[in-house]
Amino acid sequence: MRRIVWLIPLISVWGWSGFFDASVSDDAYKEALENERLCKLFTQKAAAYQKNMRDDMLAKATLASYKHRAELFCSKVKKEENKTN
Repeated sequence: MRRIVWLIPLISVWGWSGFFDASVSDDAYKEALENERLCKLFTQKAAAYQKNMRDDMLAKATLASYKHRAELFCSKVKKEENKTN
């Protein structure tokens, strides 16, 4: 009888603790969409910037920054794709 008295609150706490919370998967989905958007954005920015780029140190640093951020977000997208496959 004592086991049942302890078992009921433990099961209740576990059930209400958010273990089956769907918002975690929603947050991961939103983050994946944002990473995909930023990957496209910085890839396009780098390509457009490279076409009309000046020939100085600041322009080269800006292009390197765009390429780095594109690589960063695109690698996150590829990791997510590998997890789902």
